[in-house]
Amino acid sequence: MALALACASHATVQAQSADLERLVNTLRASGGLCAGSAPPLVRRDTLDAVAAKLARGTALEDAVRSVGDRMNEVQVMRFTGPRRGPRVEAMVASRLCAYLVQPRLSALGLFAQGDESWVVLAEPFAPVVGLSAQQVQARMLALVNAARAQPRSCGATAHAAAPPVRWSPVLELAASAHAADMAAQDYFSHDAKDGSTPAQRVTRAGYSYRMTGENIAGGQLTPEDAVTGWLKSPGHCANLMNPGYQEMAVAYAVNARARLGVYWVQQFGTPR
Repeated sequence: MALALACASHATVQAQSADLERLVNTLRASGGLCAGSAPPLVRRDTLDAVAAKLARGTALEDAVRSVGDRMNEVQVMRFTGPRRGPRVEAMVASRLCAYLVQPRLSALGLFAQGDESWVVLAEPFAPVVGLSAQQVQARMLALVNAARAQPRSCGATAHAAAPPVRWSPVLELAASAHAADMAAQDYFSHDAKDGSTPAQRVTRAGYSYRMTGENIAGGQLTPEDAVTGWLKSPGHCANLMNPGYQEMAVAYAVNARARLGVYWVQQFGTPR
């Protein structure tokens, strides 16, 4: 009997959540009260968990942090009463339409308990660079060589214009491996989790060097932003302007669940 009661309770909760999901997506759809045209909201288990934590009195910031799913924006609505009918639609629309018509708020979390409802709308953290390795190569070479072509100050140190660098596929292997490792393991450092240094990593990739150096960046979504950041940092800028380097490669990796989202690695070298 206890099992039958538990199953019935679960079915009731599922039905209540389905009513909520139908309600907000009806309002969001073309022809709904919000007069939107955004695609349907997508249920996200982590946001359901956020809604449940809010129902237990957890603060929003703490609830979002606890589920380990990064969001750029979160909007919450709580209401009491029915989840169906024109009056409910009108009430929810008056409070949520400003958010329901926004395509960027694409994720949905719900929690229903008795006559209480919690609706969580969110924009997931989803960093996108959208460039192939070939596009990164072309853009980074152009940006870096344009920067090297002009004399500049890196902090308090003046640097003359430097000769252009060429792309190295072997350095690209080292850069790609370190970017992927930082993204996968959620860290940001020249020293890898396995203890390797930049020089050891380029050697591991098969690059025999007379000199080598590394720049890293995190969070930037374009090559332009990454290079701008390096030029603003005296140490990274000095690396980029070093006339001794003849070759270069840059790679990036993305992990939306990592702290910085996007990780860039720039390897410089001069072969033996």
